[in-house]
Amino acid sequence: MVDIVLGSQYGDEGKGKLTDHLTESFDVCARAQGGHNAGHSVKTGDKSAYKLHLLPSGIVNPKVDNLIGSGCVFNVDAFFEELDQLETQGIPRVHERIHVSSRCHLNLTLHAAVDGLSEQELGSNSIGTTKKGIGPAYSCKASRDGLRVDDIYHESFERRLRLLANGYSKRYGALLKYSVEDEIQSFDSIKKKLRPYIVDAVDYMRVARENKKSMLVEASQALMLDLDFGSYPFVTSTSCSLQGCMQGLGISPFEVRNVIGVVKCYMTRVGSGPFLTEQHGDVGSKLQDIGGEIGVSTGRRRRCGWLDLVILKYSAAINHYTSINLTKLDVLDTFPMIRVATAYITPGGDRLTTFPADLGLDYTVEYRDFEGWQQSTSGIRTWSELPLKAQKYIEFIETSMGVKAAYIGTGQDREDMIIRQ
Repeated sequence: MVDIVLGSQYGDEGKGKLTDHLTESFDVCARAQGGHNAGHSVKTGDKSAYKLHLLPSGIVNPKVDNLIGSGCVFNVDAFFEELDQLETQGIPRVHERIHVSSRCHLNLTLHAAVDGLSEQELGSNSIGTTKKGIGPAYSCKASRDGLRVDDIYHESFERRLRLLANGYSKRYGALLKYSVEDEIQSFDSIKKKLRPYIVDAVDYMRVARENKKSMLVEASQALMLDLDFGSYPFVTSTSCSLQGCMQGLGISPFEVRNVIGVVKCYMTRVGSGPFLTEQHGDVGSKLQDIGGEIGVSTGRRRRCGWLDLVILKYSAAINHYTSINLTKLDVLDTFPMIRVATAYITPGGDRLTTFPADLGLDYTVEYRDFEGWQQSTSGIRTWSELPLKAQKYIEFIETSMGVKAAYIGTGQDREDMIIRQ
């Protein structure tokens, strides 16, 4: 039995909190795609805070086993840095409860060096990546030049890494600040330490299935950053959808029980790309400040704006959510008016209610306005305690998406959540 937690917008919706909350009921927590460009924050009941990038959020729970699946790109330095940090913070048995697929492609120091140069080439049209080498790593995978975790232990590893570095050197010349000798030496020194963590993830999944282990899958990024369905080319380099999670872990569609879409009660985006409901004035600044909208992975202030139902309905049509988790409702507590985008109007006057492939047109946004509840919802844990105007706002989202909000976040702590099952 598998439940999958997915981002429904542009990422940073609060997937880590929900995953941490749900892991109490699961045996295994797994990542299916992405790399250490993800940024998931988990705050526990004792007020401890954990910032995760490559590791699944289930690592915080001492009862849960964790898997970095075959669809991920794996940075060995980030892996050990995160484990060491969690161990320092007192998380039990972190080294025993994490496994890495032998089929993961490596996210090399070389990839990070190239990522920065690629962004420089794009100039004002840059994507706004984390510059952690995720795109180049996936590009190597697609072009069949990549190196996988299992390759570290093959005699051909050094030759193939030199070949890859030589190709990039020919393209970028002296601009490429990278030493292939240093990277080879780094892998030589780390491969013995890494070996105990490596598993055949296909067999791991088979054994889990046969032993009727329950699994929670934590997607990274979100649907609107998906390589196929997102706001291309301002996207990440992998599939952040339901289908991408099944692909990255080898999950049967018949195993999936619940698909939970995480929806921030307003919109944020990091980096470049279209954001039609973005607010540049006081509203945007207020959302940033109250919401603490600073990227976990990047440290950049997130762009902020009103909720966009065009995106959410599009996201639901692709990911087939069985329920949603609305997050950060309390951030809206002091707004006298709250706006929700319901359609885009083209220059020719056509009304669009699904997200268009053509992002080059000058769309006008159609909004529905809601009167703000202007009272605190912070820490509320039952539906009946919510102000009626907040309930009306949530019900409009549910009706528009055709999906129930089974979880409603009302604060930063893991217990600040309304559960409606």
